[in-house]
Amino acid sequence: MIHLKVLYSMILVGCLVLIGPGLASSDSAKPKQATTVTKAHNAKLLKSLPFANKQDFKDAHRGFIAPLPDGGKIKNAKGDVIWDLSQWDFLGKEGSEAPDTVNPSLWRQAHLLRIGGLFKVTEGIYQVRSADLANVTFIEGPDGIIVMDPLMNNETAAVAKDLYFKHRPKRPIVAVIISHSHIDHFGGIEGVVSKEEVKSGKVKVVAPEGFTQASVDEYILGGNLQSRRVAYQYGALLPRGPKGMMTTGLGLATAPGTTSFIIPTDEITKDGQTMNLAGLKVEFMLAPDTEAPSEMFFYIPKYKALCTAEDAVHNMHNIYSLRGAKLRSPLNWSKSLKSALERWGGEAEVLYAPHHWPVWGKDVINTYLENQSLAYKYINDQTLRLANHGYTITEVGEAIKLPDDLAKEWYLRGYYGTVNHNAKATYVKNFGWFDGNPALLHRLPQVEASKHYVKAMGGADAVIKNAREAYETGEYRWAVELLNHVVFADPKNREARDLEADAIEQMGYQAEAGTWRNWFLTGALELRNGVHKMPIPNLLSQGLIAAMPVSDYFEFLGMKLNAEKAHGKAYDFNLNFTGTKEKYLLKVKHGVLDYYKDKSATDTTASITLSRDVLNKIVRGEIKAKDTISSGEIKVKGNKDAFIEFLSMLDTFDPWYNLVTP
Repeated sequence: MIHLKVLYSMILVGCLVLIGPGLASSDSAKPKQATTVTKAHNAKLLKSLPFANKQDFKDAHRGFIAPLPDGGKIKNAKGDVIWDLSQWDFLGKEGSEAPDTVNPSLWRQAHLLRIGGLFKVTEGIYQVRSADLANVTFIEGPDGIIVMDPLMNNETAAVAKDLYFKHRPKRPIVAVIISHSHIDHFGGIEGVVSKEEVKSGKVKVVAPEGFTQASVDEYILGGNLQSRRVAYQYGALLPRGPKGMMTTGLGLATAPGTTSFIIPTDEITKDGQTMNLAGLKVEFMLAPDTEAPSEMFFYIPKYKALCTAEDAVHNMHNIYSLRGAKLRSPLNWSKSLKSALERWGGEAEVLYAPHHWPVWGKDVINTYLENQSLAYKYINDQTLRLANHGYTITEVGEAIKLPDDLAKEWYLRGYYGTVNHNAKATYVKNFGWFDGNPALLHRLPQVEASKHYVKAMGGADAVIKNAREAYETGEYRWAVELLNHVVFADPKNREARDLEADAIEQMGYQAEAGTWRNWFLTGALELRNGVHKMPIPNLLSQGLIAAMPVSDYFEFLGMKLNAEKAHGKAYDFNLNFTGTKEKYLLKVKHGVLDYYKDKSATDTTASITLSRDVLNKIVRGEIKAKDTISSGEIKVKGNKDAFIEFLSMLDTFDPWYNLVTP
C-alpha cells in the first residue's frame, strides 16, 4: 500500500516547520468553521446513506479479547511515543453525531477504524488491529504460529506479538506470510522474528512471486516526489481533530517507527500452489497488478478462512494513489476477486484482510467479493465506454458513478480511493494523458499561463472579486480554480492565498475520502503558512538497500545523474564489488548512465574496487568519495578525479518543494 520513501515523510514531518518567511500567522491563517453550504452538503449525505445499518460495528467488535496495552501508546527504543490511540478520543462515543466540519460518512469510518486490540477471527486465527496502519494476523497450526503481514514498524509489530502471546499459548513462530509488496505489510518483520531465525531455517518467509523486486522498484525511483506528496495524502502535517486529519481512510494513521526487511525464503510462483506451514495446508493464488504489483491471496481449509490481501477491504481502494505511484489495473483486480470467489466462495466461512475487520458467513462473503469485483469492473468498462464516445479524462471522472445498489454498500465508499480519480486513472492507463484536443497538446507552463489569465481577466483584484462571489455561493471548486491562477501569477498575494485556503478547506470538510480531505486541508495549511525547510534525517532501510540488486541500484543512479552537468563528459569505469565479487562496466555518455554486468574494458577511465556499503554511503552523502579513496576503502587504478567528478553529478533532492505555489 505504501512506499518506503513515503515512510520518510511520515517520520520527517516532525522536522518540518510551517510558517515561512514573510507569511506570519494571523487569525486568517486559522482553520475556519463550516459554511452554510458545507453544512447542507454533509446533512444531505446523512439522508442518502444507510446509517441505521450497524452491522459493521458489530463485526468490528466481534471476537474482542483485549485492548492495546498502555491505552494504545507504543514507544520506540528512546522512549518516544510513536503511536497513540488516544489521539482519536475527540471522536467521542461510538455513534456520536459528526461535526459540521466532517463528512458524516468519513466520521463513521473513523469510529470503526478506532476499534482496536486483539480479536479472535475464528478458531485458530487472531488479529491485532489499530496498532499501526494495517492489521497483523496470527494463525495457529499444530507445529507453531504463522504471522501474516507484520505491520510497518518493528515497534508496533513487537507490541502486537506480545499482546497476542499474553492471551494465547506462547509457541514458536515458524512462518511469516507477506501478502504483497507494500511496506505496511512487511516493514515490521523484525519485530516478530529475527534474521538469524530465518537464516537458520527455523522460520520461513513466504511472499508472492516478484516480491523483492517489486518492493525495491516501488521504494526507490520517484521517492523524493512521494516524500513530499505523502505528507499531504496521509495528513501528516495536520492536527488530529474535526478541523484536521481524521484518518487515512484505509487506517487511522502511520507510526514513525523502525522498518526492516528480510528476503523471502519461499516465493509463490503459480496459482493453486500449496505449502505446509506450521502443520497447516495453505492454498495460494497469485493476484499480480492489482492493489500491488506483487500480491497473493491464500486459503486455509482447516479453518475455512480466506484472505484476499488488500484487494477486498472496507473501502473503495486506489487504482491510482494520489501520492504518485504506478497505475493499477481495475480489470485484473476484478478478475482476481472473481477467481477467488469461484475457487473458494462455496467453502470459505470467514474472510479477513490486513486492513479493517473480517466478514463471516458464506452468503455474506460471496456477496462481498462479487460486489467488489463488479465495482472495479464497472469503473474499467464504463471508463472505456465513455472514452470511446469521446469523453475526456476530466469528463469521465465527473460522469461515472457506481450504480445506487453498489454505491450504498459501505465497503465500496470512497474513503481511500474514489470513483472519480480511479476512473481518471483507468483512462490514463488505457489511453494516456492526451485527450486528442490539439489545444491541450502543448500548453503553456502553469506560471506563464496564470499570468496571462490574470491579465486577460482584468488583473488580480478582478479575479479575486469573482472568486469571492463564487465562494459566497458555495462554488468552491470554481473559486479555487480562479485563485490558483492568481497565486501562481503572484505567490505573495496574501488575499488570494487566504481566500483559496478558505475555499479548499471547505472542500476538505465536505470530502468523504480521508485522502482527499487530507490533501485539501494540508493545501489550505500551506497556502496560509508556507513551508520552511529544516534538516532531514536519513532513515533509509538498510535491509532493503542490501537486498537491492546491483543492476537496480544503477538504475537509481541513472535517475539521479544530472544530464546538464554530464553534458560533454564520457567515462568508462570498471567496478569490482568486494564481498559479492560482482563486476560491472559503467558507461557515462550523452548524459546517460548505462551498465553491463560481468563485463570490463581494458581501456577505461578508471577501475574501482569497493563494497556496496561504501557506495551506498557515498550516494546518501554520509561519507565523501575523496576520503574513502584516501583511506583505502576504495581502490582506484586510473583517473580517480574522474570517478569523484562522476559522483558529484548525482543530484540530491529537496523534499520540501512547493505544491500549492510555484
